[in-house]
Amino acid sequence: MFINEVSLQNYRNYDHLHLDSFAAVNLFIGQNAQGKTNLIEALFVLALSKSHRTNKDKELIAFHAEQARITCEAEKKYGKVKLELNFTNKGKRAKINGLEQRKLSEFVGTINAVMFAPEDLEIVKGSPGVRRRFLDMEIGQVQPSYLFHLQQYQKILIQRNNYLKQAWSAGSKDSTMLDIWNEQLVEHGVKIIKKRKQFIHKLQGWAETIHMGITGGKENLILSYVPSFGTADEEDEAVLFEQFMVKLSQVKEQEYRRGVTLAGPHRDDLTFHINGNEAAVFGSQGQQRTTALSLKLAEIELIREEIGEYPILLLDDVLSELDPYRQTQLIETFQGKVQTFITATGIESLNTERLKEAQIFHVHQGHVEK
Repeated sequence: MFINEVSLQNYRNYDHLHLDSFAAVNLFIGQNAQGKTNLIEALFVLALSKSHRTNKDKELIAFHAEQARITCEAEKKYGKVKLELNFTNKGKRAKINGLEQRKLSEFVGTINAVMFAPEDLEIVKGSPGVRRRFLDMEIGQVQPSYLFHLQQYQKILIQRNNYLKQAWSAGSKDSTMLDIWNEQLVEHGVKIIKKRKQFIHKLQGWAETIHMGITGGKENLILSYVPSFGTADEEDEAVLFEQFMVKLSQVKEQEYRRGVTLAGPHRDDLTFHINGNEAAVFGSQGQQRTTALSLKLAEIELIREEIGEYPILLLDDVLSELDPYRQTQLIETFQGKVQTFITATGIESLNTERLKEAQIFHVHQGHVEK
């Protein structure tokens, strides 16, 4: 997978920008707040139709404009593809080769991207919500059906929570109505849980091997799914359905009192253990960084395994955060096989000897020059 060209219009701090002639490795150099991250964010948005920095699409539109547009031409194993995303205050529209897509889930995954940024350390040591978002975004771009079930689940969850709050305040409990919400919630919830477990199992295989290599065989990394009901290894949908329904019946009275849904994939978690110890609690910062790096490198290989070609790699001001050894490990992983876009405030802190034939772009106040 290779990005040939990209254009931005009224996107963040870019009024008009067109870039082409990309290399296998592309360095965007500039001081902070000049627009470096905005550039690779745009590529990430083209892959997943949403930003890794905000849930509000209107923040992607330049202050003076009413709409923004991102377009790109990519080379895939089956040929060239042109993508377009338009953002307005009313929503977004997506096109593939000039044809508008009825659903965003049909657009997501046309190109694939792995993003590695300093805040990815939060995947290891942050809240469960950060890890669930990580799972949702990564699974969604290789399995579009996952996004459908996730969107439906989230809609039903909001409606079910609203019902619980209203029932408690009104002092009336309609078990028939709750049964309807339960069945719909569980129907989509078990699909999400099953796909998460399968994804983590595959990611484990790659991440364990990569982590072992980075640490010279000294550390064993284990990924574990932590469900809000049942067991982590159960994948049979019929069994998951029954377990989910039983759990909802057990917490029903608590849910009425609290006005929220207390079981389901929206409350699940992912943990990381190094040599048997939980990385978030007992891991050093170096171990946590290595865990995050192993995850991202594992993602690259997992996507290749799933779709038959490598994704693009987006490194947002992350190389300077790694020591020389980890920089070398990361560069040697993508060098020669993964098209990579890197942002940095300068080249002094980068292992430039390893960045062979990198194309360098200079970014200043929303302008880019080679």
